Amino acid sequence: MPRNLDLTALRAFVAVADAGGVTRAAGLLNLTQSAVSMQLKRLEDSLGTGLFLRTARRLSLTAEGEQLLGLARRMLALNDEALARLGAVAAVAPLRLGVTCDIVYPEIPPILKRLAACHPQLRVNLTSGFTVELLDGFARGAFDAILTTEDRPGPGGEELSAQRLVWIGAAEGHAWTRRPLQLAFKDSCIFRPAAHAALEQAGLDWEQTIDGESEQAAEAMVGADLAITARLRGRLPPGCAEVTGQGLPALGGFSICLYAAPTLKDQMAQALLSELRLAYRA
Repeated sequence: MPRNLDLTALRAFVAVADAGGVTRAAGLLNLTQSAVSMQLKRLEDSLGTGLFLRTARRLSLTAEGEQLLGLARRMLALNDEALARLGAVAAVAPLRLGVTCDIVYPEIPPILKRLAACHPQLRVNLTSGFTVELLDGFARGAFDAILTTEDRPGPGGEELSAQRLVWIGAAEGHAWTRRPLQLAFKDSCIFRPAAHAALEQAGLDWEQTIDGESEQAAEAMVGADLAITARLRGRLPPGCAEVTGQGLPALGGFSICLYAAPTLKDQMAQALLSELRLAYRA
């Protein structure tokens, strides 16, 4: 009797090989770590050979695993093609995209609109959050791709562009002239430490006017001309204006960085990554 390989187990095997570990692969597959480990063991038992060398830091393929990986990719590609051609795919798994809240506009809405027109079956789950949260989620496999704002890209990150950080206040406002300066930053805002350091170096006194994680509270204080804050140049909230150069210290720059899971290989995923690179590159 001919034996059949389990395609679900093969998909888990490829995900673990691409992700470099069970934890991240589990997040990408939307499964528990134990479920992925069981699928790998079932596959190894059915083949009668080990597929991974397990070390403290990362899983690496055995010689047999390397041989299987290319075959597994071809088998899964044929399976997915057959389902797509015959209309048997009820729903395509959504691509999980995370974008730092300060760079969602204006690029993301038209990107998603274009992708929906070209790939009607594509679904994108969009999360807007803080860079630290997005990086943590990406490391756990909770996102397929993220866009962050950082001093420089971390391991696996791709710098798309360098953006100037500028001071902003209410249009025709005067908050920037008051001393001590009144600042409006969320507790976890990645621009906050840079602003504090620049003011300390310049010898300018400052006070923080809000507590917590409300972006709306920060924007309300700035819009009311009660405080100033910092944003990437050209990404100003309504009713605000750049006040850089008004006796305030320069803030330097930040990088817009793209992190993409190694498992993003299909046409729709590559289309999304291409759109992000085109939109956010300088």
